[in-house]
Amino acid sequence: MLVLLDNGHGSLINGEYQTPGKRKDWNDKGIIYEGEFNRAIVNGIIQQLTFYKIPYVNIAPEYRDVRLETRVKRANKYPASKSFYLSVHSNAGGGHGSEIFTSPGDTKSDKIATIFGLEYKKEFPNRKLRTDFSDGDLDKERRFYVLTKTKMPAILTENFFMDNFEEFKDILNTREGRQKIVAYHINAIVRTKIDIFKEIAPLNFLP
Repeated sequence: MLVLLDNGHGSLINGEYQTPGKRKDWNDKGIIYEGEFNRAIVNGIIQQLTFYKIPYVNIAPEYRDVRLETRVKRANKYPASKSFYLSVHSNAGGGHGSEIFTSPGDTKSDKIATIFGLEYKKEFPNRKLRTDFSDGDLDKERRFYVLTKTKMPAILTENFFMDNFEEFKDILNTREGRQKIVAYHINAIVRTKIDIFKEIAPLNFLP
């Protein structure tokens, strides 16, 4: 199983943020740039995947904001049957909790999203998972470009809300909170490796 990692949006280059918007300034309490957060989470995932010897590719390692078309083109070079696409984000819009998105329809992506949702609830039992069970599973379905144009199963995680101050100060802007977000992604990846791709788990994995 090959994990294709997509840290959404751009980051900081020489102190200048590369993506208009996609940030929240809490004045003297701090500022969060979504692109920086996404890269921090993906880098944490990469560290753990390396430890567990699970193959991965960071399809957007640049700090600039890589176009969606470019991300998808890079991903689609890899075998669809042996890989899955994981896009990592943080949310905004005044809500709370986290979400997991797939493309419309009943696909292997839905099964992977369910694993991610279950692992999220293990790691964050007291935090909301924003779900949509209208089609029988927990993921939300949208026609996001990276979900509909990739050839392999693909999911997109929205990890808490940048513009929710409580989630910013207690989770998104803390080392412990970010580590827990990384942990739920890693646990879900390992379960996906076992349950979906039917591969043996790393010997040193502790669920």
